[in-house]
Amino acid sequence: MKTPTLYIFSGLSASGKSTLARELAKELGATFVRIDTVEQALRDLCNYKVEGEGYRLSYRIAKDNLEAGNDVIADSVNPWELTRKEWNEVATSSDAKFVNIEIVCSDEREHRSRVENRKVGIERLKLPTWEEVKNRDYHQWTEPRIQIDTAGEAIEESLKRLVEGLNG
Repeated sequence: MKTPTLYIFSGLSASGKSTLARELAKELGATFVRIDTVEQALRDLCNYKVEGEGYRLSYRIAKDNLEAGNDVIADSVNPWELTRKEWNEVATSSDAKFVNIEIVCSDEREHRSRVENRKVGIERLKLPTWEEVKNRDYHQWTEPRIQIDTAGEAIEESLKRLVEGLNG
């Protein structure tokens, strides 16, 4: 049996992260865990003010799947070193590998347009404004990761570059 892998996606809202994560999950046949979905479900089903609970619940879902031998795609902003380390620990505690992937959109006009015009398909999810995205407490990376800049290219191109980065 092969060692499962946790693919940890990080990046600001509307960078292309969820789209790429979902496409990679399809390509690999991996379990897809999206923080936005988990957090909105907690709000809807439990009438709960969500803070870190969405991440902690997602860690457990990912761990169960890794221990069952499934590759897992984790999709979250993952803005701080703390959450990045916690995701890595999910993998190592499950005897799985992990790959950190940061998605960015370096073209500010394109990124803003994505923020202001996107549809996410999660009922009742309040999307951040451009000002909230720009001012997000998102710490620079100090650890190795694959970085994909989605500015000015189709999702197929970004996915191709991501897969090449994972294989090379």
